[in-house]
Amino acid sequence: MLFVFFLQAFSSKAAENPRSFLLVFCLRCGHLPGFLWDPSNQKCGGRKKTVSFSSMPSEKKISSASDCISFMQAGCELKKVRPNSRIYNRFFTLDTDLQALRWEPSKKDLEKAKLDISAIKEIRLGKNTETFRNNGLADQICEDCAFSILHGENYESLDLVANSADVANIWVSGLRYLVSRSKQPLDFIEGNRNTPRFMWLKTVFEAADVDGNGIMLEDTSVELIKQLNPTLKESKIRLKFKEIQKSKEKLTTRVTEEEFCEAFCELCTRPEVYFLLVQISKNKEYLDANDLMLFLEAEQGVAHITEDMCLDIIRRYELSEDGRQKGFLAIDGFTQYLLSPECDIFDPEQKKVAQDMTQPLSHYYINASHNTYLIEDQFRGPADINGYVRALKMGCRSIELDVSDGSDNEPILCNRNNVTTHLSFRSVVEVINKFAFVASEYPLILCLGNHCSLPQQKVMVQQMKKVFGNKLYTEAPLPSETYLPSPEKLKRMIIVKGKKLPSDPDVLEGEVTDEDEEAEMSRRLSVDYNGEQKQIWLCRELSDLVSICKSVQYRDFELSMKSQNYWEMCSFSETEASRIANEYPEDFVNYNKKFLSRIYPSAMRIDSSNLNPQDFWNCGCQIVAMNFQTPGPMMDLHTGWFLQNGGCGYVLRPSIMRDEVSYFSANTKGIVPGVSPLALHIKIISGQNFPKPKGACAKGDVIDPYVCIEIHGIPADCSEQRTKTVQQNSDNPIFDETFEFQVNLPELAMIRFVVLDDDYIGDEFIGQYTIPFECLQPGYRHVPLRSFVGDIMEHVTLFVHIAITNRSGGGKPQKRSLSVRMGKKVREYTMLRNIGLKTIDDIFKIAVHPLREAIDMRENMQNAIVSIKELCGLPPIASLKQCLLTLSSRLITSDNTPSVSLVMKDNFPYLEPLGAIPDVQKKMLAAYDLIQSHGKEIRSMRRYSCDRTKEKLFVLLQRTEATGS
Repeated sequence: MLFVFFLQAFSSKAAENPRSFLLVFCLRCGHLPGFLWDPSNQKCGGRKKTVSFSSMPSEKKISSASDCISFMQAGCELKKVRPNSRIYNRFFTLDTDLQALRWEPSKKDLEKAKLDISAIKEIRLGKNTETFRNNGLADQICEDCAFSILHGENYESLDLVANSADVANIWVSGLRYLVSRSKQPLDFIEGNRNTPRFMWLKTVFEAADVDGNGIMLEDTSVELIKQLNPTLKESKIRLKFKEIQKSKEKLTTRVTEEEFCEAFCELCTRPEVYFLLVQISKNKEYLDANDLMLFLEAEQGVAHITEDMCLDIIRRYELSEDGRQKGFLAIDGFTQYLLSPECDIFDPEQKKVAQDMTQPLSHYYINASHNTYLIEDQFRGPADINGYVRALKMGCRSIELDVSDGSDNEPILCNRNNVTTHLSFRSVVEVINKFAFVASEYPLILCLGNHCSLPQQKVMVQQMKKVFGNKLYTEAPLPSETYLPSPEKLKRMIIVKGKKLPSDPDVLEGEVTDEDEEAEMSRRLSVDYNGEQKQIWLCRELSDLVSICKSVQYRDFELSMKSQNYWEMCSFSETEASRIANEYPEDFVNYNKKFLSRIYPSAMRIDSSNLNPQDFWNCGCQIVAMNFQTPGPMMDLHTGWFLQNGGCGYVLRPSIMRDEVSYFSANTKGIVPGVSPLALHIKIISGQNFPKPKGACAKGDVIDPYVCIEIHGIPADCSEQRTKTVQQNSDNPIFDETFEFQVNLPELAMIRFVVLDDDYIGDEFIGQYTIPFECLQPGYRHVPLRSFVGDIMEHVTLFVHIAITNRSGGGKPQKRSLSVRMGKKVREYTMLRNIGLKTIDDIFKIAVHPLREAIDMRENMQNAIVSIKELCGLPPIASLKQCLLTLSSRLITSDNTPSVSLVMKDNFPYLEPLGAIPDVQKKMLAAYDLIQSHGKEIRSMRRYSCDRTKEKLFVLLQRTEATGS
């Protein structure tokens, strides 16, 4: 029948489109064609709609050294890389006696196409040898799939590439284990189960086995594993027990101790954490206090760590009593530690107020809401008191009160597009008073939209004075001052923003322009708009409540800089602010150094969608009002930004937006003058417990996740990259991909991690997390994902590695080869531009030569550091501490004695060889000496600069005393 169908279809019009024909034929056969599911056909960021009917395939995870050894003995294909830009496919295996590594096919005979384990000196992960650096195809090789085996007295390298980062990790971990135990018995590899982990699991099983028979009911075993790992689904645990029992051809469902341990290890071992543990423990299957100390110092960037602190961590996170007493951290305790708040990506210092709060109010970004009384869209949404409660609990420091006349002389708040629901002004004021300073002690700004008659305005004044009392800030601004008071000075104060009458006390009421933003926008959009603003009457009592946030109309920057008072502020519609930001970006930044600016969403956003706050933060605009009731990417940016500085609602702007003499354009697309760009390295390692997208329909529980990394900031910093898609894995998808971003203005940058489903129907969003660049913690970190509405999802995380390095000169990352870099890179020196005033130009001319010297010293030191990193086989993101640790391990002889001695010369530590050493070690010592030499130059330069500065200050003081000025 299929053959008949094939002939009929081929002879029909369907044959005119082979792709359509193939699809029809495959569907008749009950299969999906390759072009629908092959990941290689997916474009980056592309979307596909398919229905997944399959369940997650059963896979045995790597959970021990013996698993690595077994995998290596079975063998797999690896790519062998040669310096001549040639790459060969070879099948590599480990001998059954664990003594040699072999590969085939080879032109050599079988006894020569091998590498003895005893000859291996070192195993490096990544492209960290000369072969990789000089190979013309190296850019096409994934960093996380590459590894090298250094062997022989001359440290020759066997450079290999696996088909995945997971496979590379297995080979690296297994080989390191074998090399570290080359002179010890390998009974453990043969299957010995006396590891700390199995001893602990045995204790757990025996405690639950009340009958002491060595077996327990499956239900009891499932419940026990659930207690040890609450993130596991019961169905997955039961399936694992069935797989184990089926492999042993058992008929009973009772679980033995061995089966319990096997199930737990396969279900609860995250391979990426296991590989990390054996790497930092020097191939043990647990960490001691010294291992943990080095990990925290060199990798996690923790300062002032002590052995006692590490033992305390072990006591708090190790699950076994034996481990806590002996001071070691096994895989399960280490996993718990990495998932703890101590390893969160967010810097704990930023969870409290950490910024200077004594600067003028205009120097801070302020958390602000728009139409705070709404919890739905602004066109028909009802007024709800919970809008204020939610905003204030989220640290909002600028809220809106749109007040109109109500019945019985009681002012009300309502959406004038939906007058069926309203709030009494009195109840709103009472709620604000109750929650004003729950999340933050810093000042709260009430943006008053006044549409009341004079009698009800006076009622508003009475109610605010009665409820707020002395919290109301009504002090008249001092003409002698030039800047607004600081948030510190205004702690626990409520500031009213609104219109104000002239200062003449005899004027008890008068006309002012209307503050109704939406109505004003509607009038401007109407065909009969004549440019005149609507006027309203304002009473003296309400006017007097307005002090340092007087609303005025924006005309132009020239007029504002000449005549605007520091206590006056302008509100800009989104449309108007966007135009100004594009036409006058520098002027907008300079204006905001002194005055407050408030940006509100366009009236055309009838669905209460949100503007992009980053566009206006780049211009220095302090108050960007957001619709808190509308979740989504823009609200994610806003919420993430104000997590810093203790979530107090005030974030200090970058210094280039505050200093009077600084220059900054919001539209800059390159390096920011005076700011050193940084390189952000992000490795997306894995995900944990991803849920199915909430809006997905007509598909199973299986998802195909991928991760997008978005950088938000000035235009020069905005970028986005994504990982590959991991097929059918929501529990622990492994991505193992590294990305690099250049960040030119770190103080204004944010990173947004977004997890999406590539096999979606209806909804692709799984979770996101947005964090300011300044709040990132380096090292191995877990990222707690938030739902679409911004709530933290329990147990749903990303596992990442973060590294931040200096990047001088900007542009693309430099090639790693030192010879290439030194030969091709031309140093760029700072140039001083003449301004035309001879006296000033002559003074600054003398700075040119010292600046060139300083640049030379910096470049020389950076090149020396890069050189020693390459010789140590470390990536550019490695720290100097990691470099020194690696160097020290290389200078130990085979009989465990040092080959060098430490000698102090001129207060600098030098390494001197204790006899003949290999050429490799000579090169490393020469690179180390070069760093010390450049360090001495820099220290001498600093001393000289300090002495010269002291001389100039002394001369200047003498001149000052002589002239009496």
